[in-house]
Amino acid sequence: MSKQKQSRVEGLEKKVEALIRVVKQILDENAYLKDLSVGTLETVKKLPGYDKAIEELKQQLAEETGEAQEANTGRKIIE
Repeated sequence: MSKQKQSRVEGLEKKVEALIRVVKQILDENAYLKDLSVGTLETVKKLPGYDKAIEELKQQLAEETGEAQEANTGRKIIE
């Protein structure tokens, strides 16, 4: 293999190794964020009024979804 080709291959190998390190770091950060979000959710669930707030959000979402369906069809949906 010529010196130029060998140099190019070595450069590409270094880039691949660098990309592998970056992907591993992203995966580690993703796992950390997952753990953090699960912990935060479990903490919020223990706050007073959590169940009431969830029911209000469900109701609000249902209303918004109904409005979106009504706007899409141009008529009121009868369930």
